[in-house]
Amino acid sequence: MPGSGGKLPGGRNYNSGITGFIQSGFAIMKKQRVAVFDFACCEGCQLQLLNMDEKLLDLLAVVDIVEWREGMSEHGAAYDIALIEGSITRPEDEERIRRIREQAPVLIELGACASIGGVNKIKNASDLDEVKSCVYGSSAGLPQFATYQTKAIHEVVQVEYTIHGCPIDLVEFTKVMTSIVIGTKPDIPSYPVCVECKMRGNPCRYDYNELCLGVITRAGCNAPCPSAGFWCFGCRGLVDDPNVNAARGMMKEYNITLESLVDKIALFNTR
Repeated sequence: MPGSGGKLPGGRNYNSGITGFIQSGFAIMKKQRVAVFDFACCEGCQLQLLNMDEKLLDLLAVVDIVEWREGMSEHGAAYDIALIEGSITRPEDEERIRRIREQAPVLIELGACASIGGVNKIKNASDLDEVKSCVYGSSAGLPQFATYQTKAIHEVVQVEYTIHGCPIDLVEFTKVMTSIVIGTKPDIPSYPVCVECKMRGNPCRYDYNELCLGVITRAGCNAPCPSAGFWCFGCRGLVDDPNVNAARGMMKEYNITLESLVDKIALFNTR
């Protein structure tokens, strides 16, 4: 369950992410130096980090943030972990992410734009020259507006971990960072959001004649959208091994066309 605790080295428990980790009295051998970088995005995931409020102070007890334009900046500082928000939309972005990758022992994709290309990838389904002309008008011919497909971070460089969502879930972020700090592998769910909906006792959005993508979308967010009365938008990307037969059954039972499903998926999951 999101927010649950775990075991520290030596068998000790922690109960609530980084806060519980600190309270456990486990000695940190060395603070991890963290740098935050952004590419094409709204920077909403970085704002989520600022929304941690006092929990951000807990995070700062176990890591040093050495570069972060959204919060602070110490340009040129060395770092152990790079948090990357945003998608790659220009050739110079590829060059920049490769430079970051060369310096970062651990690289983490942060949010939907970084992990799956996000909304920015919608343009990939259209003629890119037409997209450029539509966006930039008479300036479309300028060299800085090169025709370029949007890419997720892992489509350009290797990444160690991914924190999904639009925006990221702070409970999941805390669990992942805690795992990295104590040297364990983060537990990223591979089951669909439907599981979390059932665990929370949510009514199925299909019963409200809504096309919900929870049946094929990766869990880990604790189903906030269905819990608030909305369908799942698919912002965490498709589950690794979706139950295609279950999805077909839902489509048949609720008279959903393939075209409407594809249109809904395309918001966050254009290839």
